[in-house]
Amino acid sequence: MSMDATSARRLSPSEQLRLARDIIQTEADALGQLSTRLDTEFCRAVDLLHGCRGSVITSGMGKAGLIAQKIAATLASTGTRSHWLHPSEAIHGDLGRIGHDDVVMMLSQSGETEEVLRLLAPLAEHGVPIIAITGRLSSTLSHAATVAIDLGPLEEAGDLGLAPSTSTTAMLAMGDALALVTSRMHNFRAEDFARFHPGGSLGHKLKKVEEQMRPLAECRVADEQQTVREVIAQPSPGRRSGATMLLDDEGRLSGFFTDSDFRRLFESRQEDALDGPMRTVMTTGPICVREGSLLVDAETVMAQRKISELPVLDAAGRPIGLIDITDLPRFATSLAASSSKSPGPPRPKYLNTREPQRTADS
Repeated sequence: MSMDATSARRLSPSEQLRLARDIIQTEADALGQLSTRLDTEFCRAVDLLHGCRGSVITSGMGKAGLIAQKIAATLASTGTRSHWLHPSEAIHGDLGRIGHDDVVMMLSQSGETEEVLRLLAPLAEHGVPIIAITGRLSSTLSHAATVAIDLGPLEEAGDLGLAPSTSTTAMLAMGDALALVTSRMHNFRAEDFARFHPGGSLGHKLKKVEEQMRPLAECRVADEQQTVREVIAQPSPGRRSGATMLLDDEGRLSGFFTDSDFRRLFESRQEDALDGPMRTVMTTGPICVREGSLLVDAETVMAQRKISELPVLDAAGRPIGLIDITDLPRFATSLAASSSKSPGPPRPKYLNTREPQRTADS
C-alpha cells in the first residue's frame, strides 16, 4: 500500500534526530530489562546447546526468521554446528534435514505464528528438543517447548509501535548471549575462531606470520663469512627480495644485508668492501619476529619501524622465513599507487636499519 503523498510531511533535522534517538533508546531500555529477566531457563537452553551432538536448527517466520538466520550464523562461527530452516519449507519436505541428535531453536514474538506451530507435532514425534524464544510464556509455542525463554513485554519502537524492531533486537541479543556463552563452555579459542574465519579482516587479524611469510627455501640466505661479491652474485631462489639473511656457524641469524646497504657501499666509495666478509658490513641485531606471532602485529612493527623485510625466527633464533612488504595486502594498494606515480622501482624506501638487538616479541 502506497502512502498518500499529500499526507507526507518532511521532518526537520532536529525532529529526525529526536525520533531516531527515541527509537534507539527504546531498544536500549528493552535490552537492559531483558538482561535482568534472565533466569535458569537460559541456563537450561545453554545446556541443550552445549550437549547437542547434532546440529542446532534455528527457525522463524518473517523478521524473526531473519534473526534466526543470523543466530545460526553466529552459532556456526563460534563452534556450534548450526543451520537455518524455513518453517514453510520444513512442512513441505525439509523436515528431513532434522535428526534425532539435533536441537531446534524457534523464534516467535507472539508464540502463535501459524507456520511455526505446524512444526510442533512433527518435532514432538521425532523427540527433538525445542528452545523457544518468545515474548509470551502463555503461548502455544512456549507450552510445547522443552525450554522457553521469555523476552517479556516489549514495546516496538517508532510512532506506530507496529514494525518489529524492539522485539527483533531482543531476539538478536538473546541469540548472541546463547551462542557466546555456549562457545565459552566449548572452550572455543581464538585459534578455533581463525579456522572458521580464514577470509576478510577477521581472518587477517588472527593469521600467523608463518601463513604469509616466504619460506626459507625462497629467501636469500648466506653465510656471514662469505664475501659481499659472492652473496650478491648468487641468484635469488624465489621471488625478488631486497634482503639477504646472514647466518653464523650454528645456523642462527646473525645479520641482515639489504639492497640499500649495497647501494650505500658505492655511495660512500667502499668498493673494496665487496671482497670482504659480509659480517663486516651487515646489519647486526636486525628487527625480527618470532614464529607463531600474529601477522597483524608484524605489520604494525614494519609500519612503525619503516622496514620492508622482517625475518621470522624459531625459538632457537634460526630463520624459517621472511615477511616482505610487497606480499602484504595491507600495503599492496599504497605500494601500487606510489609505483604508478613514480618511474623509480616500486619497492618502498624502507630498510631494516642497524639497531640494538631486539625482536618484535621482546
